[in-house]
Amino acid sequence: MLCVCCLSAYARSARVYGYVVDQENVGIELVNVAAWDAPQPPEGGEKRSRKLLGGTATNKNGYYELLLEEADTVVLQFSMIGYTTVQQRVIDLKDVLNINVEMLTDEQVLNEIEVRGIKHTQGTMDRIDASTTRVMPDATGGSIESLLITFAGVSQTNELSSQYNVRGGSFDENSVYVNGIEIHRPLLIRSGQQEGLSFVNPEMVENVSFSAGGYGAQYGDKMSSVLDITYKRPQAFEASLSASLLGAQVYVGHGDSTYSQMHGLRYKTSKYMLGGLATAGNYQPTYIDYQTYITWKVQSRKTKDRSAAAQSEKTPWTMSFLGNVSQNDYRFTPDSLSESFGGQNAKNLSIYYEGQEKDKFLTAFAALSAKGRYEVESRKSKDESPSEIEIGFDVSGFYTNERENFDITGEYVLSNAPAGQISEALGTGLFHQHARNSLEAGVITAAHNGSWKSGNNTLQWGVSGQAELIRDHISEWEWRDSAGYSLPNDGRSMELYYAMRGDSAMKSARVQGYVQNEHKWNTNSGQWILTVGGRLQWWSWNNEVLPSPRASVEWIPGWKRDLCFRLATGLYYQAPFYKELRDTVTDDLGIIRMKLNSDLKAQRSVHVVLGGDYYFRAWGRPFKFTAEGYYKYIDRMESYTVENVRVRYSGKNDSQGYAGGLDLKLYGELVPGADSWISFSTMVARQRLNGSTEWIPSPQEQRFNFSMLFQDYIPQLPQLRFHLKMQFAEGQPYYAPRNNQAWGRMSTYKRIDLGATYIFNAQTAKFMRAPSAKHVKQWAIQFEVFNLVGWRNVNSYFWVADAYGAQWASPNYLTGRRFNLKVTVDLR
Repeated sequence: MLCVCCLSAYARSARVYGYVVDQENVGIELVNVAAWDAPQPPEGGEKRSRKLLGGTATNKNGYYELLLEEADTVVLQFSMIGYTTVQQRVIDLKDVLNINVEMLTDEQVLNEIEVRGIKHTQGTMDRIDASTTRVMPDATGGSIESLLITFAGVSQTNELSSQYNVRGGSFDENSVYVNGIEIHRPLLIRSGQQEGLSFVNPEMVENVSFSAGGYGAQYGDKMSSVLDITYKRPQAFEASLSASLLGAQVYVGHGDSTYSQMHGLRYKTSKYMLGGLATAGNYQPTYIDYQTYITWKVQSRKTKDRSAAAQSEKTPWTMSFLGNVSQNDYRFTPDSLSESFGGQNAKNLSIYYEGQEKDKFLTAFAALSAKGRYEVESRKSKDESPSEIEIGFDVSGFYTNERENFDITGEYVLSNAPAGQISEALGTGLFHQHARNSLEAGVITAAHNGSWKSGNNTLQWGVSGQAELIRDHISEWEWRDSAGYSLPNDGRSMELYYAMRGDSAMKSARVQGYVQNEHKWNTNSGQWILTVGGRLQWWSWNNEVLPSPRASVEWIPGWKRDLCFRLATGLYYQAPFYKELRDTVTDDLGIIRMKLNSDLKAQRSVHVVLGGDYYFRAWGRPFKFTAEGYYKYIDRMESYTVENVRVRYSGKNDSQGYAGGLDLKLYGELVPGADSWISFSTMVARQRLNGSTEWIPSPQEQRFNFSMLFQDYIPQLPQLRFHLKMQFAEGQPYYAPRNNQAWGRMSTYKRIDLGATYIFNAQTAKFMRAPSAKHVKQWAIQFEVFNLVGWRNVNSYFWVADAYGAQWASPNYLTGRRFNLKVTVDLR
């Protein structure tokens, strides 16, 4: 607050803001707003010189904002082709002033007809503004996924991870596409501490779409959600640099009408964040990745016209290359842990460690694409648009080499009182955890896709072939001793508490195809959009064919264009990749032997989604309210457990389940000129083993989830902006080891992250107008507080047992309150 007061004392500017709307109270975009020191003389009057004090243009919602020096008299002029110019005189301009303007259509210019369209969200795909990730507080270091968790139906209970679950599904049930190509993730990650950054580089993103269910046939076989991302093609030089306590990144882009290139280099270290965990030790996590995206249009030899319009018409083919390489090293030497839990019956667990963990994850991805666009003259009249045909070819490859090695010994004492108090020990013991795991995988994909748009009809199709090669070695075990007895204790022999071994190799091929048709038509009742399609997949491993029909219908009532209703349904599959195939058999020595189940079938789910959108204006600002109800029934389900972020499958089609709920979201300008949203979800997700009559909660069930992203600023200082991200969700179920039927719930997940950003640019700072700063577009200082209230959230449990079989669950807490400082510079 002291900094704000000091900055306000030096600010001698006045702020003028407001909305420009038409006669129907709809915001007008791209209205020129100019501030003059005198009014414009009437037509034919004496001309005199006027001084321009400042100017801007309205955004898509009709909002404008001007920072002007204090003055006795200022004339604001609002002008746009097709509307009558409006002038507003302001006397004694200072502080903050709100001026809303209604503009009338100029009938002398448009004297025949006026056509106005309002963009509605089509289908179940929701659009996301990726630029919000630049200023949103994010403990992972900056990712699109951290923005998703504030959406209805999406939840996350580990701020160290970029993984998320949607409507009761697991992490592995979410598809991610970049430029139409599916992205794969490392397979051995077991904790958020091991994770690096998400594949998607937010600085390179142009469009982001997300669907939590009921999506179209063009998206692959996953049961929960799809995240579709398109990278941008810069038309001029642009660059940015940023550094914080969590890492640094550099982005450079350049392009023109025929060629573009982007390069991004990111470095992340979560050492500072991991210092807030309960387990003290030496954390050395480092992540680095390089990503590039290059596009070029094939020029015709007959033309030398380099204009964008000419190239679009005469060079229908565009080539592109997307490449990424990343390396994640995680080194950890634990020291000690002292944790109290249990409320009134407080207990304390103290552990003293020896040993270390060394993990390495190396991934690479490359994709070469060619896309062509043609216009076909099939018009029946000159008023119709020509048909458009787009065809594309992609070749991509993914490679991952993962190593997980640790030997950690711990001596523990479980007592009946908080730390620092003398009490009788409930149990003492020691354990030794060992792992030598490795995995190497490669995936090569060749695909063709296309579309044909003619009038109100759009036909899409695609076919792809994929080869997969995976080699896996697992050798991990844990030995436990309690009060001198090895666990488990049968009184006759000494056995390991847990042991798993296996060597596997898999070669397989997949063939996939889809076709989808969308048709639009208008009736007296309104506009209708019908989408019908289907997918077909064959996998050589189990020789299974998966037909997946999907359909949706959307209706925009003619009597109320601000409403939109939709219904989507379909048959969706969760096709196994590799982790799901790991079946286990226990030998005579008690060692779990891993093998791949060639009889495993894809999990199958029926989706029904009914929802709608309502667009309205309140307090002169635009809003959108969305509601969706859904139901999913799943058979041939594969049971699994979740520990931290590791999903361990049973390897068998041994259960069935269902999920149903309601998602609500309010999106709009809670503060003028700043988008915010509030989401609330309620759901029930249950499963039961085959042959059982008892329904138990699914591992990812959260019966309520409230989230919010709120953006605000100080009216006298609009360059100082605040961003608040909040989550409040029911804890997820947890299961005792070797007893999947016994369950409880973790404590409620509560978290508030707060960020404050001060932006310097030519409009807000005089030194930015100097010739020496001509290549600096803006720079910003951002201060972040993670877990503002300091709530102790639980992610998993460490189970302590004595020789008689009694077990206690000691919670593994996530990070406490942490601070971060970030500096970003944008160049031009």
